[in-house]
Amino acid sequence: MTTTQPPGDPRPAHALRARSFDSAAAQYAANRPAYPPALFDAVEEAAGRPLSGARVVDVGAGTGIATALLHARGADVLAVEPGDGMAAEFRRRLPHIPLVRGSGDALPVADARADFLTYAQAWHWTDPARSVPEALRVLRPGGALALWWNTDALDVDWIAEAADRTGRFLGVDIAAEKRKAGERTDRADPSGRLDFTRRQVRWSRRVPVDTHLANIGSHSVFLITPEERRTAFLEEERAHVLKVFPDGVVEETYDVLLLVATKP
Repeated sequence: MTTTQPPGDPRPAHALRARSFDSAAAQYAANRPAYPPALFDAVEEAAGRPLSGARVVDVGAGTGIATALLHARGADVLAVEPGDGMAAEFRRRLPHIPLVRGSGDALPVADARADFLTYAQAWHWTDPARSVPEALRVLRPGGALALWWNTDALDVDWIAEAADRTGRFLGVDIAAEKRKAGERTDRADPSGRLDFTRRQVRWSRRVPVDTHLANIGSHSVFLITPEERRTAFLEEERAHVLKVFPDGVVEETYDVLLLVATKP
């Protein structure tokens, strides 16, 4: 279940959440959803060029879920990842793809290096005041910045009910937070230097209930929740989900929010 920032001063929690993935990298890699082929079709259409043969810098690559798909699409991919644990898991799973350490706020990449700069579930960890100029520096003229996020399809009844339960547990309004995603184009670049095209791609996957729960638990807001509270919530969630999917196979439905901007 996609989650959001708890209320209060966001700065300490943001940094803590960003670091939390390193201790759960294997869980993240094994249980997080990937992305459908239609997403990469949409990236190519918005950018006006294919990924095959393109020089792609995948930033905040994590354990390499998106990186592997970009590579399979025929792209020449360089991954960038700041976290120790996530980078170690990436190298274990994808030893054939080059990885450098760094963040979107200070890319260890030469000027005009990339045809595509991609961020899968990662742009919100950057400071746009830094990451936007860095993106423009690293992209070649005509190159494309592509940002995307898997978000829960809240028009599906059981997913909306699960979001309500998660929201009560976290003290946030999940539905309101998703509605704010409609404003993400402006939030992605407050300076207005980038002209984003917005697309949405729906897809689903069927997974065992244990995978579904481990996916929920791999989100940063749960990783920083005390283990006893987190475990209790997930066990209650198991009971709710099994009422909907008594065979233990859960159909998760996602809307991928995609933003693409081309460098002049």
